Amino acid sequence: MPRTVRVVDIPALGTLDRGAGNLSAQLAALVREAVRGGALAPAEPLPSTRLLAASLKLARGTVVEAYEQLIAEGFLESRRGAATRVASTLSVAAPTRRVRMPTSAGGRRRLPQSSLPEPAARFAQIAREFSPLPPLPFAISVPVGLTAPADIWRRLGNRIRARGAAAPAGYEDPKGALPLREAIAAYVRKSRSVQCDAAQVIITSGTQQGLYLASQVLLGAKDEAWVEDPAYRGLTAILENNGRGSAMIRVPVDEEGIDVAAGMRLAPHAKAAFVTPSHQYPLGMPLSMARRSALLGWARTNNAWVVEDDYDSEFRYEGYPFPALQSSDPDRVIYLGTFSKILFPSLRLGYVIAPGDLADAFCGARVLMDRHPPNADQHVLAAFMAQGHLERHIRRVRNVYAEHRAHLIETLGELLPSEIAWVQPGDQGMHLVLWLARALDDREVATLAARAGVAVRAVSPMFSQGNARPGLVLGFGGFSRAQMEGAARRLAEVIRNAIRRGARPRRK
Repeated sequence: MPRTVRVVDIPALGTLDRGAGNLSAQLAALVREAVRGGALAPAEPLPSTRLLAASLKLARGTVVEAYEQLIAEGFLESRRGAATRVASTLSVAAPTRRVRMPTSAGGRRRLPQSSLPEPAARFAQIAREFSPLPPLPFAISVPVGLTAPADIWRRLGNRIRARGAAAPAGYEDPKGALPLREAIAAYVRKSRSVQCDAAQVIITSGTQQGLYLASQVLLGAKDEAWVEDPAYRGLTAILENNGRGSAMIRVPVDEEGIDVAAGMRLAPHAKAAFVTPSHQYPLGMPLSMARRSALLGWARTNNAWVVEDDYDSEFRYEGYPFPALQSSDPDRVIYLGTFSKILFPSLRLGYVIAPGDLADAFCGARVLMDRHPPNADQHVLAAFMAQGHLERHIRRVRNVYAEHRAHLIETLGELLPSEIAWVQPGDQGMHLVLWLARALDDREVATLAARAGVAVRAVSPMFSQGNARPGLVLGFGGFSRAQMEGAARRLAEVIRNAIRRGARPRRK
């Protein structure tokens, strides 16, 4: 076993007054106060008498005497062959001279609301909204078993790290590692018909950062932006909290995707449109060819930009994926991609592909956020892609998800009558939307489902005010048929109970 490095500095002990005499009693008093004040916790190990004596420049006998006194008082405990520790059974009283602040559910001290900066409440609300769902059905993107690349990734990572420096040092290119940018450019040209080269690729820590960078680079203080209605909450939260909430124009979505004509009526001179054309989030429909042409025509005419969030286009189950919108107008479209869905969310690697004139601007905005992405996993991912593992992984996962999706739709149809809940049509992605009868509050249903061991997100917060519809986002990746079937039964029971407690549902 690796040996634990011993830390002998204990700042809480303060300073000994060497002119006052009786250093052993002084040391015992300082340790006693550190325990009472909570700086030394019950069962926490203390340095050996030899190490502490050397650190404090005392005779070892002085420290031994202090420890023995504290052991006799019950503050410390000692066993042969083990470190002296703060007594594990000790009940440490709260400091009496401090005003105790209210605590959060996690035990952290909370400041009075009146003393917080004005933006703090908004960001605290975002933290609550984006708290991760537990790895239970139907959380999105939980790769396990056949859908996880763990073994190949681990072996490849070990080989690459063995060949390089133990810990990469120095600042790196803010755009990201060149081998990864080259691999991404080759991948999206082949799989998505994206027109680009490595110089246009900026590595991000996921789509969320790409959306934030786009809002910073493309929008001036008074510029308007089209945003789908409903839309990914991560995007609307960005615009609401960077001073552009009033300039966010919510454009309705129908069965053909974003309604471009409506956008032109609402804000014809907007500077950007944020869209999910391959698989509208959260509803799932692709943007029709007529709407694609209209959107790009509007952008060219008004010198506007289109931000294409292509978050899960690899997973289409009927026919071939639509080409990226960027392929039709690479000078007007900023393309965002991510590896969170196809590999694993904790990787935290995505990318922006910007038109040549904008690539440096995105790079500069990235510098101000976090200088450059973490380096080590970029090289592992580059090799994973270059050696063909990514394409094989996507083919395998697509087959698994197609089976899971079909089984989940069938199960929900058997468990829930259509006047209570029904599935939004779609043939792509890692999630589906289960619409609920309008009598139901989807946020309440999501809370009740969590208590039943089912992880879902409510759809209504993704709509603009006044346009919300109740529904649930259900992910179907990473869980076995048996797990999903059991979760579907528990969810159906939650929905039926909610209906019984509320009004009679309307027919859809």
